[in-house]
Amino acid sequence: MAAWTELDTGPIPGGGGALRLVRRDDEFLIVVEGMELMGSHRSGSERELAALACAALRRYPAPRVLIGGLGMGFTLRAALAELGPDAKIVVAELVPAVLTWARGPLAPIFGGCLDDKRVEIREGDVNRVIQSGPQAWDAILLDVDNGPRGLVSRANDRLYDSWGLKRARWALRPGGLLGIWSGCPDRKFKARLQRTGFTVAEHRIRSERPGRTPHVVWIATRPTDGG
Repeated sequence: MAAWTELDTGPIPGGGGALRLVRRDDEFLIVVEGMELMGSHRSGSERELAALACAALRRYPAPRVLIGGLGMGFTLRAALAELGPDAKIVVAELVPAVLTWARGPLAPIFGGCLDDKRVEIREGDVNRVIQSGPQAWDAILLDVDNGPRGLVSRANDRLYDSWGLKRARWALRPGGLLGIWSGCPDRKFKARLQRTGFTVAEHRIRSERPGRTPHVVWIATRPTDGG
């Protein structure tokens, strides 16, 4: 089996670390601190994050969706497949190198989805986009770490603590959805979502690696009654 070859590194703003893009044959990985953040051959649960959330948005004529983390574009592509021509999808990506890779070595994986007229890419922290205004989004999808803790950047912890979840609820329209991807279950985080006032559905998705812990997608709904 061929060895992994490093193609590029990208510093994480404010984090002190870096993401690494590596390749072996036709497989790509994005790695942080020696841990696989995402891979081109394993994307089922990332696609499921968008499919579960966006299926509920089909009744909206022009839904607005915020995706935190561009990654390899699997969540974005799945959202585009689910949503109609008048949808608006904003993707916030913290690491500039990821945007460069998307139009460089990873372009075949993205398949031109960045040029879809429904897509807007914003370089920066998704937390700032969330705080930009109340009731701005029909769905917020977070796939920026391997779960509800700051892996790419410690500052991401504020997305998952009680205040961060309250900010997300504030940024969602009544009935809006907060979707969060995780590499493993987390009962404490699920309870935190519920305490924040969300109705929570937990979806366990079998890992594409045999014998591994199932991945989890939480779909948390803001109540429509002003909650």
